[in-house]
Formats: sequence, C-alpha cells, structure tokens
Amino acid sequence: MNMKLSKIALGVAAVGMMSAATSASAETWRFGLEEIEGSVQHGYAVEFKKLVEEKTDGEVTVELLPYGSWGSTYSALYDAIQGGSIPLGFGSGALGGTVPESQLLSLNFVMPADQMKTVEVLNSPEFLKSDPWQEAFRERGLVPLAELAEGYQVWTTNKAIEEPADMDGLQIRVMDNSLLREAYKAYGAAPISIAYGELYSALQQGQAEGNIQPVFAHEEMGFYEVQDYMIFAKQAQFVATLMGNRDWYEGLDDEHQAMLDEVTAELVETGHDIQSEFNSTRLDTIKENSDINIIELNDEQRKKFREMADPVRDTFAEDVGERGKKALDILVEEFNSDDAE
Repeated sequence: MNMKLSKIALGVAAVGMMSAATSASAETWRFGLEEIEGSVQHGYAVEFKKLVEEKTDGEVTVELLPYGSWGSTYSALYDAIQGGSIPLGFGSGALGGTVPESQLLSLNFVMPADQMKTVEVLNSPEFLKSDPWQEAFRERGLVPLAELAEGYQVWTTNKAIEEPADMDGLQIRVMDNSLLREAYKAYGAAPISIAYGELYSALQQGQAEGNIQPVFAHEEMGFYEVQDYMIFAKQAQFVATLMGNRDWYEGLDDEHQAMLDEVTAELVETGHDIQSEFNSTRLDTIKENSDINIIELNDEQRKKFREMADPVRDTFAEDVGERGKKALDILVEEFNSDDAE
C-alpha cells in the first residue's frame, strides 16, 4: 500500500514538474494594433495569433492589444515597440516620424492598381528583406516582418473630383506625414492635419473639406455621413508594416524566427482576402445607408494625377536620404518586373 502511494506521489510530482517547466518555457507575445477590434489589422492579427500558437504547440501565446488598450497616440505604440514593452505591432502612415524611410509606402502612384500584386511585391524577399528597408528599421530598434495592404486610399469630399484642377485649394485632411502633405500640395490642394478622433466633427462643421481613408475606415467612423462624394483614384493603398522590437527579435532562436517567416508568408494572401472582404462589405453598407455619389476615375484621369505626383518621389529622396531612395528604387523595380501597372 505504501509503495503504491509512493508511486502515485511520484507521478503527481512528475506532472507538477512538467507543468512548471511548461509554464517557465511559455512566452506571451504582446501585439499592438493601430485599429480597433473588427478592423483589418485585427482580422489579420487574429489569424497571426492562431498560426503562431498552433505552430508552437501553445509554447507561445499572442496577446492582442487593439487601439486604446495601449494608449491613444500612435507614437505611444511605436515607442512601446521600440522600448520592448510591446514586442510586436503595426505602424502605418504616422510611422514616418519614427522611421522616415517608411513614408515611401505613402507615395501616390507607386504601387499598381492591382491590389494582390501590390501585397505580393511588398512582402517579397527582394523588398522586405532588402538591406535598405531592413536597415531603416533596425537603426531605430525595430525589424520589419511583413506588410499588410489594407485597401485603396479613397477620397471623400463635398464636390466632385475628376481632375487635378478640382483639387485646387481643397482643405483635405491627411495623416501627420510630411510626404503626404507634399503629395496633395502637388495636386493643388491645401492639406491639413486633424486628429483622427476629431475628424468627423471637423468634416461636419466644414473645418475640413475632404478626407483620405480606406473604405472600411470611412464606414467604421461614419465619415461618409458628412461628405457628398467618394472618389476612387487608386492612387495608393493604405499599408501597415508589421514590425518587431529588434532586441526581442534577435533574441529569438532560429526556429522561432523561421516560424515567424512561415506565418507571415501564409498570411500574405489571407491579409489580402481579409481587406477585400472588409472593404467590399463596408462599401455595400455605405451605399445602402447613404446617397453618396461614387466616382471611379478612368485611366486617363488617373494619368493626370500621376504626372503631378511623380516629382514627389524626388522630394522623398531628398528628405530621407540615399537609403530611402534605394528602398524606393527596389520597390519600383520589383513592381515593373512584375508587369505591374
């Protein structure tokens, strides 16, 4: 009897030791999102969490931190990733203040109109793993891991926009990004920056006459309710960079780094499908709940805007330096080699 009890006790102790070892080896990766739950970034992050936890057999748990759970300004999120308290997160248009070279993702008429081609090239080793792109982030304590294209940046205004002359003097709200301001000045507009949370009332009160967002954001925040026109120029997509803290990433073993590459590779098409579904559904909602006028620019109309936007590439190169220019050159070359528009 005593021997039997001893064996049971040893078994319980062994299970306890195994549980303790598992607990000690388990990791939690905090993942900061610029967007709320139910957004494109959140949809991508949910799939990322699922794959990471499956591929590590639960050794790694991913904790999702939507907008608001880590603070209210994007710079707070970027600072947290740089500092390592949040090892993973997204950075988009506002990231230019932290990684100036990242502004190339905001340039108009660089990416093709084909959204799938865009996301494939952005995540190709030729661009994503290139020295200029990697060094731009690593110098700031970050590592770019993937690019998520969230759909076309669409203009909303209170008047029809069909050619650059229609933009003349238009007070259009842009993200706090110097390159975006230059891009819209090139069209003749008068770009202004307004906090995202204050934008609806600014449009409603006429403090801003136009707005630039992916379709899902126009619907999510109700911006379409206080605008008369929605214009698809296919001039740019909204792109968010999935980035990690450099020290955290370099501290991962080869197996975990390879696993991250596998996960982000699997999510290229998934991310495209998520944003396509989100934006299509949200556009239907906008159409059903408003009488907003939708304008889709044709190739000739887009060409006029493209010709005015092209010189901004030189402004970008002058502002951010040789490394940024090299990254842009690689991106353009890859788009051209892919027979992109």
